[in-house]
Amino acid sequence: MHAYKTMIATNRFGLGARPGEAAEAAADPRGWLQAQLESSRTGEFQATGLKSSDQAAKEYFEYQAARRKAQKENAGGADDGKVNDMGMEKPRTNLAREIEARTRFAVTTKNPYRERLVRFWSNHFTVSISRNPVVPIAGAFEREAIRPNVTGFFYDMLFAAETHPAMLVYLDNAQSVGPNSTGGRRRGRGLNENLAREILELHTVGVDGGYSQEDVTSFAKILTGWTVAGPRDRNPTGKTYFDDRRHEPGIHSVLGKNYPALGDEQAIQVLRDLAMKPETARFVAGKLAHHFISDDPPASAVEKLTRAYLDSAGNLGVLSAELVQLEEAWQETPVKFKSPDEFYISALRGLGADTLQSRGLRGTYASLGQMPFSAPSPAGWPDEAMAWLGPDSIQKRLEWSQALAGRVGSRVDPRQFLEEALGASAGERTLFMIKGADSRKQGLTLALMAPEFQRR
Repeated sequence: MHAYKTMIATNRFGLGARPGEAAEAAADPRGWLQAQLESSRTGEFQATGLKSSDQAAKEYFEYQAARRKAQKENAGGADDGKVNDMGMEKPRTNLAREIEARTRFAVTTKNPYRERLVRFWSNHFTVSISRNPVVPIAGAFEREAIRPNVTGFFYDMLFAAETHPAMLVYLDNAQSVGPNSTGGRRRGRGLNENLAREILELHTVGVDGGYSQEDVTSFAKILTGWTVAGPRDRNPTGKTYFDDRRHEPGIHSVLGKNYPALGDEQAIQVLRDLAMKPETARFVAGKLAHHFISDDPPASAVEKLTRAYLDSAGNLGVLSAELVQLEEAWQETPVKFKSPDEFYISALRGLGADTLQSRGLRGTYASLGQMPFSAPSPAGWPDEAMAWLGPDSIQKRLEWSQALAGRVGSRVDPRQFLEEALGASAGERTLFMIKGADSRKQGLTLALMAPEFQRR
């Protein structure tokens, strides 16, 4: 049983065992996970060469200005297509660097439980590069709003995420203007409810949290004024600021509570209250149990996590520690099917990779079906087996596994790979197939596609 717990720690809570990692976790699997929650680990990710959100946004505005100038000069010319795309060259380069740095860190980190939590919360507070202005700052969003708060209080992460330039742009709050504000009366610009709706539905109380359309509209009014400075603003380009001229004046009510007209403080008070709602605690607890236990987690686990959230005032470090203690999370049979990202990262970790082929990285993610920062909606990437179990998805995994085995298979003993990556959780049938493989390449392909490796 203890051997199974080791593999649960490295695979279900972690990102897949690197060579030697199972041996490190074996003495005390729960303690190994708990140690990764220490606050001293917050600065582990090195952002060398990566731009802050305001630096990247400023660069984006400059390229857009250059594109508009070129379009004007080339109006109707033969190079219109090339000119129309020129403004995205540098932002896409920034995005590629972010994806490479993020992937390399996940493959090599010695604190994989903490990194899994980063990815969980990054998906909870999704921003997507489906909007061009988000392309250069999506990676910075995760580094600036999520990573520093992954073991802090939920409110701190909530505030950092909702007021980050990437979120304000992605969910259109940067353009939202109170109809009765100074700016709204002058320009006839109106209210946008996207951010308010998603905060309630996806980030805090959940779709069953008891809010109404009136709450959404009222909250949207409270959020007006939170915007991002452009190149013509008096504030530093690319930074979030509160513009009172866009803010809808007056007292507004959300979930039965009236919030006085206090400018930027009005939204802060709503977010603080939402963070401590029992509905938020239960919604967050349910998502964590769903991610770490099963697609249909036991009610007992959700209840324990809800209580831990409320008793600690939303301390995510306490909540993550409670998750490790849940007996429900340590069932021997792996039931969570890996997403493409989880499969890819766990394969490279199992091989002990220290470097990445950056040129083909985005192509690999695209082929497997889960490009970072490209979730199909504000709800984020799906976290259920059925989303990733289609025949085409499995075929793509097989093709990638065969290609990887073709590159490294001659240097890798598939039996050793299986022992390091799966240990006691590898079934007899899988062991028999690996032992009877015609070559190391075939053996590694079989190991990567084994049902035990596809789940966690």
